[in-house]
Amino acid sequence: MLDKLKTITDRYEALTSQLEDPATYADPDLLRRLTREQKELESVAAAYTAYRAAEARQSSAQELLGDPELRDMAREEMEEARQEMEALREELKLLLLPRDPNDSRNVIMEIRGGVGGEEAMLFAADLFRMYGMYAESKGWRLELSNINETELGGVKEVSFLIEGEGAWSRLKFESGTHRVQRVPVTESSGRIQTSAATVAVLPEAEEVEFTIDPKDLQIDTFRSSGAGGQHVNKTESAIRITHLPTGVVVECQDERSQYKNKDRAMKILRSKLYEAEQAKQNAAIAAQRRSQVGSGDRSERIRTYNFPQGRVTDHRLAGDVKNFAIDAVINGGLDPIIDALVTASQAEKLAAAGEA
Repeated sequence: MLDKLKTITDRYEALTSQLEDPATYADPDLLRRLTREQKELESVAAAYTAYRAAEARQSSAQELLGDPELRDMAREEMEEARQEMEALREELKLLLLPRDPNDSRNVIMEIRGGVGGEEAMLFAADLFRMYGMYAESKGWRLELSNINETELGGVKEVSFLIEGEGAWSRLKFESGTHRVQRVPVTESSGRIQTSAATVAVLPEAEEVEFTIDPKDLQIDTFRSSGAGGQHVNKTESAIRITHLPTGVVVECQDERSQYKNKDRAMKILRSKLYEAEQAKQNAAIAAQRRSQVGSGDRSERIRTYNFPQGRVTDHRLAGDVKNFAIDAVINGGLDPIIDALVTASQAEKLAAAGEA
């Protein structure tokens, strides 16, 4: 492990030197790649540097054990260094686990109402609001791409981009079927209903990574069906792009500008095609990354939002750690759930590494 850590630290220092070279800034693509790689290695390099410093302190203190006047102080220093090294060893084990190469990316999210009629669409709207509040709490930017609303304020489907550091590393755990149990506003008899909505999470693909042939695209314009005033509804500013070889269709109608709608639609299309290409290249890895949302049936779920009992249960977790206060979660307090999922994922990877 120490040899690997030294190699990573040496690479980090080489990247730092390269980024200090003015010539690097003449190539934006190179600058972006080097900056990203340096950031990915930064935590490991910092932890290993701290480990080496603690190791040096322990060694220096050990040399003082022969001095009766300094022996007690030396033993105390050695124990502090030992504890620090032990904590850093555990941290480094986690940092050396295989990284998801998409962790630094922005995300494209899509939410659709599933089984449950109007109540499922109202729940989809609640999820959209929840992710918006979570993004705001993290300092991320949410950019709406397309939304199809119902008369009662529900959402048939909505797609949006979330930009910000660590967006994919956190939100990738949200992909799947979300189930809700509550009394719908449309229910006059007070009966609890179970409904569902699906959430898909895709890493945003960069243009340099996936080339789309314009000849493979069919681009249609149409009038926006959503709110937004006379201009939005009376001009053909909405865009529908069909990728003919795969049949993938993307719509965007949130902006007044046809150009902006086309730009956003192309971002989503590129991400969808990039994800599909990853699936072809490596099915095993893609299975972990892809959005497996199922059919939207109530029985297929990763999480249940039980309003009468005031709790959210994540079915991928076990024991008491799987239940969370619903008021906090539905208002964007997702960190406790995601932290637990990250910890569980790390534990699985550590166990797999131990068996290898």
